Amino acid sequence: MHADLSRITYRPERHYSAVVAQQGRVQLDADANEQTAIQLFQARTLAADLIGRHGGPQGATGFHIELRGGPHELDDLVIGGGRYYVDGILCDATRPRPGTPVPTNPAAAEGEADPEADAPPADGTWTYWSQPDAFRDPERPGDRLPTRFPYLVYLKVWERLVTAAEDPALREVALGAALPDTAARTKVVWQVLPLPASELGLDGDNPPAEEIHTAFADWSRRAATPDCRLAARSRRPDHGDDDPCLVAPEARYRGPENQLYRVEVHEGGTAGDATFKWSRENASPTFPVDVLDGTWVELASLGGDDALSLHVGDRVEFVDTAYSSRGEAAPLLRVEEVDLPGRRVRLSDEPAPGVGRRPELHPFLRRWDHQGPGHHRTVRRGERADRLRHGAVPVEEGEWLPLEDGVEVYFESGGGYRTGDFWLIPARTATGGVEWPTDPARRPLLRHPLGVLVHHAPLAWVHGEEAVPDLRYVFRPLATTVQAADDAAAAPADGPAGAEAPSGTPDQGSGADDGVGTLSTGADAAHPRSQTTEEAEAQVDETGSVD
Repeated sequence: MHADLSRITYRPERHYSAVVAQQGRVQLDADANEQTAIQLFQARTLAADLIGRHGGPQGATGFHIELRGGPHELDDLVIGGGRYYVDGILCDATRPRPGTPVPTNPAAAEGEADPEADAPPADGTWTYWSQPDAFRDPERPGDRLPTRFPYLVYLKVWERLVTAAEDPALREVALGAALPDTAARTKVVWQVLPLPASELGLDGDNPPAEEIHTAFADWSRRAATPDCRLAARSRRPDHGDDDPCLVAPEARYRGPENQLYRVEVHEGGTAGDATFKWSRENASPTFPVDVLDGTWVELASLGGDDALSLHVGDRVEFVDTAYSSRGEAAPLLRVEEVDLPGRRVRLSDEPAPGVGRRPELHPFLRRWDHQGPGHHRTVRRGERADRLRHGAVPVEEGEWLPLEDGVEVYFESGGGYRTGDFWLIPARTATGGVEWPTDPARRPLLRHPLGVLVHHAPLAWVHGEEAVPDLRYVFRPLATTVQAADDAAAAPADGPAGAEAPSGTPDQGSGADDGVGTLSTGADAAHPRSQTTEEAEAQVDETGSVD
């Protein structure tokens, strides 16, 4: 999350159930954010335990897939509206209908159609090319659907942060333009994507659904599991005596302020190809773009203060909504010139094609700190500006890499890196070090990235123009009618409730809609109580007491 945070304190392995506020104490963003994380974890774990890895509610199951011809003589997919849960995360494919504006044509007031009004979608569905967070481009061959059958259509789900730079409606205008924005938002992003059958190692045009589910589960596990680890530490640099008045002489972290360092993978791949970028402010300094004119960029603001502003030499990333959702890695640019009166900066090059040219996608610059003076602090180690690749720092494994002010990071050898994976390193002046887990010998521990956490679910198997077998699961509601006492006592005890199918097993004979598989809810409508409860009540009916 590229937000202005102090640190992230949520650790699921500690099994905390709530954050308890105490009177007269300072309120911190980390405490409130941990409470939110605890509640999300509890709710999504419960949903996943009841539903399984994925499934939709009967009668409102979303993401039904149909193949049809689309724009530009390219195939398209119709994505049915409704809800679907992936690892407990709710995904809603229902397309919102546009509002009704006041008619500007007098004829419309008399009941005639207003030609200026946008017609809402008739069926409330999305398509492969119009889905809201995928931003597929027909001009890019890699975005097109496969021309060879068969292939799998699957759902990719993750969360990303949205601030007022990307959604101006989050800013309270009554606070004035001089004050920073308040809270940010996390957004569930879903994308319907194709996967060639060769990626799954399946033979034949239409293998059994069970084989497809098994092969996809293996592929998803490999694709979603991070294959790299990092460690961080603070070490008193050689120039530690140069500025004794700013920090304690014995301090290992030499920065004059508390910081939250963010180390993020820029270009993925192995160590020979991967690069990373880092920020001392969790990459929260952003600058909304008003006008892009070649390499000159007019900004809404140059920052609230000198520490959060832009300076010549800073590395910036040109970002918009599509760029964030696609998870791309465009070259980072360098600030070459700053025009303070005009709120403009000149960059070393134009942004990548397709980025920053559409105002409705809210383009902005994000500042990184792996090169340049930042807030007038001399970076004595770790810059390696001559070794940057596309503006980012090459990943070097098996050695400690200095960032600044005594903060160092270590990439484990043999890692595989994904664009967007990140680690957070809180640095504190009070301790003169960084907060990072260590073993009893005080050696830093290697940690997997905090994110991005990606989830997948299979939707359909496309092996012909008219052949799209459904791979979704459906679950029935748990609620049932309340039985009268006499009927409950007379009901035969045929065994434990829900014995007809184990939880999470497809039940094709349940009468689910659209012919999709069904996840058992683990409760039989005829026996809504547990076996132990039925036996106890029967004993009460016979003897009038329970031993």
